[in-house]
Amino acid sequence: MAAREIVPGVRSVGVIDWDRRIFDELIPLPDGTSYNSYLIRGSEKTALIDTVDPVKTAELMANLDRAGAETIDYIVANHAEQDHSGSIPAMLARFPEAKVVTNQKCRDFLVDLLHIPVDRTIVVGDKETLPLGGKTLEFILAPWVHWPETMLTYLQEDRILFSCDFFGSHYATSSLYVPNEGVIYESAKRYYAEIMMPFRSSIKGHLAKLAARDIAMIAPSHGPIHKRPAFIMDAYRDWTDDAVKNMVVLPYVSMHGSTQAMVDHLVDALMQRGVPVQPFNLPKTDIGDLAEALVDAATVVIGAPTVIFGPHPQAVYAAYLANLLRPKTRYATVIGSYGWGGKTVDTVKNMLDRLKVELLEPVYIKGYPKEADFAALDRLADAIKKKHEEAGIIVS
Repeated sequence: MAAREIVPGVRSVGVIDWDRRIFDELIPLPDGTSYNSYLIRGSEKTALIDTVDPVKTAELMANLDRAGAETIDYIVANHAEQDHSGSIPAMLARFPEAKVVTNQKCRDFLVDLLHIPVDRTIVVGDKETLPLGGKTLEFILAPWVHWPETMLTYLQEDRILFSCDFFGSHYATSSLYVPNEGVIYESAKRYYAEIMMPFRSSIKGHLAKLAARDIAMIAPSHGPIHKRPAFIMDAYRDWTDDAVKNMVVLPYVSMHGSTQAMVDHLVDALMQRGVPVQPFNLPKTDIGDLAEALVDAATVVIGAPTVIFGPHPQAVYAAYLANLLRPKTRYATVIGSYGWGGKTVDTVKNMLDRLKVELLEPVYIKGYPKEADFAALDRLADAIKKKHEEAGIIVS
């Protein structure tokens, strides 16, 4: 990734990771990612905003060489997670005069995670500033976006918000700026769903605080720079808003075809009633696509056959994921089939305890569905449509 000028005195020196396909051994990355780092030169001091994942340290060093960074006075750590902070030890070794500038909580994390010497740190508070000479950094504490120690850095003179994970996207591109808002919208929504959605309430508060600021550009830690901040900020307002859409998300797994037949029938019944539905066959599903679909769907239906005495492990995973991500979904239920017994419905319902949802009557049957079972699925489709109408969600 080339060292490229954003505005005079500010360069992007981060690294593109074209080939990375999973993050935290959990999140699929179909489009790779980038670890963005920004070099800011004032007339008196030089600062580096964030570093890169440790596997890319050598490339960061090469970019700093290209940018002519002979000295760095401050390394601003907006976030302690290693894809942002992992190269700090190497940077401190290369620039012995440098100090790590961060907030108290992040400093403590860096000491624990990377063994950063305390005497190489400077602790700053909310709205505190750091002058570089004609360039002034202002620090904005933004806890729970998406860790408790996250902060943002605002370059006052150039009105650039270095937003850390906020407004980011796992999207590898050679473009310094957003090349296509439609493509980035989908990537950013997926990114929000995977890591930001559990902290929706906190994010709404931070969006409100940023609304009063004059922001010319948003430079996140992953993905391209936003030259039109309103685009991504409006998207976040939509995703964090309480409103849901006339949509059913249906993650499911079927072992011998019984649950599959139920899913097929329910999908068709919902479509006939003007309720869009997205089925996800879990053994074949990209879990990031499922997370993205959960962002604003009104209803979640989990399709799960019984294995021995409980839900299929893949259905357990889907229920656990939904409970962890805490989407603004309003209704949920379970459909599926069992052979001789078990407590699948109760287990799945109990796994959704963190969601503020109304639980609809499940359709859980023995064996392959019969006419009466298909009729029960039709009644479930009727109930979902009615709930969506009563909630004021437009049904086409």
